[in-house]
Amino acid sequence: MKIAIHNSKSGFHQRWINYCKENSINYKIVDCYATDIIEQMSDCYALMWHHSHMNSKDIVFAQKLLFALEHAGKVVFPDFKSAWHFDDKVAQKYLLEAISAPLVPTWVFYSKAEANAWAQRTQFPKVFKLRSGAGSSNVKLIRDKTEAEKHIKKAFGKGFSQYNAWESLKDRWLKFREGKSDFQDVLKGFIRFVYPSTFTRMAGKEIGYVYFQEFIPDNTFDIRVIVIDEKAFAIKRLVRRHDFRASGSGNILYEKENFNESTIKLAFTLADKLQLQCVAFDFVYDQIEPKVVEISYGFMKEGYDKCVGFWDRELVWHQEPFNFCGWMVEKVVKQLQR
Repeated sequence: MKIAIHNSKSGFHQRWINYCKENSINYKIVDCYATDIIEQMSDCYALMWHHSHMNSKDIVFAQKLLFALEHAGKVVFPDFKSAWHFDDKVAQKYLLEAISAPLVPTWVFYSKAEANAWAQRTQFPKVFKLRSGAGSSNVKLIRDKTEAEKHIKKAFGKGFSQYNAWESLKDRWLKFREGKSDFQDVLKGFIRFVYPSTFTRMAGKEIGYVYFQEFIPDNTFDIRVIVIDEKAFAIKRLVRRHDFRASGSGNILYEKENFNESTIKLAFTLADKLQLQCVAFDFVYDQIEPKVVEISYGFMKEGYDKCVGFWDRELVWHQEPFNFCGWMVEKVVKQLQR
């Protein structure tokens, strides 16, 4: 049973290949961008492709290819249930509400009049987000009705760019000052003012809808729990200095005492309900109750290499090194065996 893996040095791909080599798993490297990719897949039973929301080519057709192969009876990673809502907070709102998950209260409007009417009667602050974006990009705290109306007007007017060059530069500068990046990264931020990336040009504007979430106060961190193949691991991300956002801060804690087992159990329960191969849940706490902010099948692998252990299905803690990319391969192997 041969597994095809997309030929890429980014994302999970190289770790998948290394795991297959080390464990004598039959694999083949393919080019998912090639026009003959279906022919390349003729002798394979599965395809693994860590497609990215920041890669303009991936955005065009990655899910279409994966789901076409899934229709043809092949195992794919990520599969339809794991990926159709990837990098789409609006889709995640409906999905999580449909299974009665403890989602942070969320509102989406497709009418300027309805959005403004809501802004007149709601309480502030609220959190404004665009449908796409990771690492706390496109996330703003809206402190009053006037600010909300300004964002609503823009959402139904000229729209929002998915890439905010000024906010990106500020974030790069902050990380440089904290010793978490180098000056070359800051320089890239300046260059983006003059030369937008291919992704920025292709993504276009977010327009015709507006998305708000309830602001949960007094959170100094969020918890990300990742569930893969009957196992879970977690990180605690501290909020940025003088900010309310934790994602993308780079301030991460890994020790077991930072995590509540009830949150880990909830992550397993939700992953089961959604039937996901791999999922990262982002939680904040309303008093002591965990609330889901958003979910994703993909994540930056380097941020999890320092994890000191994991939980199994029975919530037994295993304090030992582990290979979460290997778990993804094993998940596909099990699906093939079934």
